[in-house]
Amino acid sequence: MSSIDSTSDQRTANNAVRHRYRTLSDAEKAQMQEIKDLGAAFIAKCHAIGGTDPQSERAGSRDLSLAITHAEDAVMRAVRHITK
Repeated sequence: MSSIDSTSDQRTANNAVRHRYRTLSDAEKAQMQEIKDLGAAFIAKCHAIGGTDPQSERAGSRDLSLAITHAEDAVMRAVRHITK
């Protein structure tokens, strides 16, 4: 499976749900990348606190699992704001 960078204008090539996307500005692409990097750093920190492998689905506790889920949701919503 090939992958497309999330800041690439080609990210819309295989999307069956949203049929039209606008081209993001360089500033919007940078914002999106920064938000995703912040989310990834937070999730990595949660795994470090819980003593779990960042590549696994497991967290050290239910609370850390919820923190990771909410971080993923926060990143998604921030990216949606930037890209709409």
